[in-house]
Amino acid sequence: MASIGLEKLRKEFGDLVAVDDLDLEIGNGEFAALLGPSGCGKTTTMNMIAGLEVPTSGVVKFDGQPMNDVPPGKRGVGFVFQNYAIFTHMSVYENLGFGLKVGGCPEDELQREVGKVAELLKLNHMLNTNAGRLSINDMQKVALGRSMITQPGIFLLDEPFSNLDAAFRAYMRGELKRIQREVKQTMIYVTHDQVEAMSMADKIAVMYCGQLYQWGTPDEIYNQPANSFVARFIGSPNMNFVPCIYQRENGQGFLVQKSGDGRVSLDDARCQLLDQRTGSSDLNLGIRPEHLHVYPEPTPTSLWQGTAYAMEPLGPKTVVHVRVGQDVLQIIAPADYRPRVSEPQWIAFDLDYMHIFDANTHEVIR
Repeated sequence: MASIGLEKLRKEFGDLVAVDDLDLEIGNGEFAALLGPSGCGKTTTMNMIAGLEVPTSGVVKFDGQPMNDVPPGKRGVGFVFQNYAIFTHMSVYENLGFGLKVGGCPEDELQREVGKVAELLKLNHMLNTNAGRLSINDMQKVALGRSMITQPGIFLLDEPFSNLDAAFRAYMRGELKRIQREVKQTMIYVTHDQVEAMSMADKIAVMYCGQLYQWGTPDEIYNQPANSFVARFIGSPNMNFVPCIYQRENGQGFLVQKSGDGRVSLDDARCQLLDQRTGSSDLNLGIRPEHLHVYPEPTPTSLWQGTAYAMEPLGPKTVVHVRVGQDVLQIIAPADYRPRVSEPQWIAFDLDYMHIFDANTHEVIR
């Protein structure tokens, strides 16, 4: 195992800044995810950690020791890619033991280590099977085991489950988390899939345009997003955003919807934060679909009125789209809630879970 430190790590390709002065600390034995859309710099960051890319500036450290001048083969790093790239003319046993055999491992030790990894990955029953006859799902498990068997201090995974079918991808998320807990290796998992990052990682680095937007636990990323990009990127359905302005009336502060009649009264703490702001009064109210409640008639807790716009029945829940003014809110409702399109709807808020974002800087106000 090893801890990883990135200090002002930067990578330029001509005029393109792929990674922009990234600072990050990944603890010994930690499972970290680099999460973001295509082109955000996550794979380039991983390649610099591995030594496959040379940083333009900045330092990569393992256990506090600079690694910039250490060649990739000497860094003690294991890799698994989206393309499983196993030897299809070899058996599963030969694939798993390949790295140890090349390194001169004695046969009895090789058998023992292959057996341990095969048991860990539940490949025992197919050790003698030709790898070319495996399903894509099993090929990726073999690729995972072939890298794992060399016991690298750091394990790097670049979207390894992207080619798998949906059901097996969900299964492998749980398996990889279990395996990481057992082998206690430091892992970095690169993905654009927020479900993968949220379900597996101890910490998540959300990246965009080469910059680190937020680094924290899944709960911190989800419940305390640093800006509107993180808030929108994490969560399904996405967080609702309603353009508003801040107003004071008779000593009470309100967020007032720009495109409709919606208003939300604010507590003293939020009012103090907004009173201290300078510049534009343009804000975005952000709230997740599970923190809204929709009713077919007014209730003591309902604040806004709108009309049903669309529905998504999803088995255990229904996502109801409600138009309020020119804004459409997504709301998670009970499975049997079925309003008709254009029927009046009343919305209540869990105000403790409401976020306020500056509409110009996109930063959260807290």
